[in-house]
Amino acid sequence: MAKDLIIVESPAKVKTISKFLGKDYLVEASVGHVRDLPTRDLGVDEENGFEPHYEIIQGKEDVVKKLRQAAKKADHVFLAPDPDREGEAIAWHVAEVISKQNKSVSRIQFNEITARAVKEALEHPQELNRSLFDSQQARRILDRLVGYKISPILWKNVKRGISAGRVQSVALKIIVEREKERRAFDPKEYWPFKAQLAGENPPPFWLDLWKYKEKSVKPGGHHVTSADEAQALEKALNESDFVVDAVEEKQRSRQPRPPYITSTMQQEANQRLGYSARKTMTVAQRLYEGVELGKRGTTALITYMRTDSVRVAKDAQEAAKELILEKFGKDHYPSKTRNFRTKGSAQDAHEAIRPVDVSITPEEIKKHLPSEQYRLYKLIWQRFVASQMAAAKFWDTTVTVSSAMTMWRAKGERLLFPGFLAAMDRHGNDDTADLPKLTVGEKLAVKELKKEQKFTQPPARYSEASLVRTLEEMGIGRPSTYAAIISTLIDREYTRLEEKRFVPTELGFTVSDQLSAHFPDLMDVGFTASMENSLDEVAEGNQEWSGLLNEFAGDFYPTLDKARKDMATTVQDTGVTCSECGKPMVIKFGRTGEFLGCTGFPSCRNIKNFKRDEKGNIVVVEREEPEQIGIDCDKCGRPMAIKQSRRGEFLGCTGYPDCRNIKNFERDEDGNIKVVEQAAPEVVGTCPECGGELHLKKARTGSRFIACANYPDCTYTEPYSTGVSCPNEGCDGMLVEKASRKGKIFYSCSNYPKCDYAVWDWPVKGPCPDCGHPVLVRKNTRAKGEHIACPKRGCKYEQKL
Repeated sequence: MAKDLIIVESPAKVKTISKFLGKDYLVEASVGHVRDLPTRDLGVDEENGFEPHYEIIQGKEDVVKKLRQAAKKADHVFLAPDPDREGEAIAWHVAEVISKQNKSVSRIQFNEITARAVKEALEHPQELNRSLFDSQQARRILDRLVGYKISPILWKNVKRGISAGRVQSVALKIIVEREKERRAFDPKEYWPFKAQLAGENPPPFWLDLWKYKEKSVKPGGHHVTSADEAQALEKALNESDFVVDAVEEKQRSRQPRPPYITSTMQQEANQRLGYSARKTMTVAQRLYEGVELGKRGTTALITYMRTDSVRVAKDAQEAAKELILEKFGKDHYPSKTRNFRTKGSAQDAHEAIRPVDVSITPEEIKKHLPSEQYRLYKLIWQRFVASQMAAAKFWDTTVTVSSAMTMWRAKGERLLFPGFLAAMDRHGNDDTADLPKLTVGEKLAVKELKKEQKFTQPPARYSEASLVRTLEEMGIGRPSTYAAIISTLIDREYTRLEEKRFVPTELGFTVSDQLSAHFPDLMDVGFTASMENSLDEVAEGNQEWSGLLNEFAGDFYPTLDKARKDMATTVQDTGVTCSECGKPMVIKFGRTGEFLGCTGFPSCRNIKNFKRDEKGNIVVVEREEPEQIGIDCDKCGRPMAIKQSRRGEFLGCTGYPDCRNIKNFERDEDGNIKVVEQAAPEVVGTCPECGGELHLKKARTGSRFIACANYPDCTYTEPYSTGVSCPNEGCDGMLVEKASRKGKIFYSCSNYPKCDYAVWDWPVKGPCPDCGHPVLVRKNTRAKGEHIACPKRGCKYEQKL
């Protein structure tokens, strides 16, 4: 008997959903998108309504083949990717690739991966949402047009290989403009005062200067602005009485904040846990899809984490009420259930981010979760529970004191009732000392008077949290895109993080300025926010997607043509003159970063490192003479010197580049240098080009390779082969050792990029006894030790060594 097929987005969901659906359904994963625009050309027919040309993503052929086979055997196919635009697009493309095998297709959505939610979705299947797909399609084509059309102009005039993004470029501009504000900032001197006073009743208390000459005191406002003025005021205060002018006491309530949406979760995870937006979303994805919880098995812990709605389902509110009454008591629950209002521009299709089952407390499952998952779940659980609780109550006391031409103020806060704070790690300022009992007209004794010279500070650079908040406030991007925007800016080296704050690089400055000068609409915050609203209109079915693209192209193409003519090669006046030929030096961009290069190149090849001071002025960084340590080069006889590379210190010949001899070294307890002779290289063959020895070597990333011993005279190299043939049909490649940028070893086909087969573990000749896959892998895990396994997705063959 044929089963119904459910196709989800992630393999992790397969395990979670299969657990409670049992054998009645077959569950498969699309592993994200299966089709996209081609990587080597635009893939959009600009002459015919911007019709996209989709193709199966390279490496997804086996996934598509498996989905087609499963669809062919199924009675009905339920498409269940994530409930958002991107998920709708995945569902749409999956429906297209399996259309010949099965046309009986429905769309199901669930906000949480629970038996109740999934079964309810299966009972209420829907048709695919064409408007939602069109919105994603329009966004994808817009981004493709901007990237493919503008990037070549930047290659020609700034640096080859860089790229422009429709939304990321605006985010970059926001960061760059903040840095320009900082450089243009003119600090102003000011002198804040504090006084410790004592009345008839203890204890003494501190007050801040609040008003000076009847005007509020604050940086940038009216202030004590010089040492002379500060001394004069200090003298006047010492000669004057401090008298209580007013005492205000009142009870204040503090209401809980709504449960998290994507942006607020990213902001708080950054501020309180130090997580990047990307890490927050990765960890949240795991909590949403399901984690192992011992006897509970695979369990989904939170609702869908890409949302801008603060709505909470009634059954979740009831569950929270039950927990609050049991755990905290009746007085900690409000008189009526709390409901929060979602912003008008938000999509209210999903709930806020909350625990799936609020009765699963963080402490109860701490032992089952990695630290990062536990800490984020705790943050989400606490925020949700607190959002459903009673207000906290405080007793506030504000004292105003006058003296000479000044007014002083002190505030005291005492926690009367914790309310929602009982669910949080922090209970507010409940440890703030109460002010003493004071009466109006009472004279106070001066115990201490402090003054301090300070200077106003420039606006702070953006952190991830403040950048996400700013993007949200300006309507740039959507919650699901913030992590990708930030990661892209860092990956493209347009910005870097210093002390967890964004600092634009020289490349970022240049790209932003060029785009702002030649594509003013594209870089305009209002225009970008308006485009987001238009895409929302497409999703609502109120605007036609191709019409939106036509409207965009009407302004974009003429601007593009003008930029091709007008954008000149970036030459920035640095004010630095070449020390060798006297010509101006300009900022240039190389593989390792920016540097100053002589405009006389190639006749003059002088280069300099540089940095900028706080005002943005260029400061040349002169190279230090290498430290010579009394060791001569064993190849040319010239002195060896200590040099520095990204991998650390080494000894290099001062005759470089004529002599490229290098040595490793170590220091003894007295700091003396000792050359560490390298072990004799492993000879693995004869060079086919020059007849020299072939040596086994290691790349900087950690993978092995084979190279000729006569380098640099002979540059012959070959990858380190595992001796196992590539299993892809029609491919004659071998699996060779490679390493990722982060140094993780993997094994891929030597015919890459024509063939992209790869495995993470050492390959072993097959075939697999269960599925016939030509290659097995050798794995070593803590639970199972060293064993042989099949790498093919869905095959569970394993064999102990």
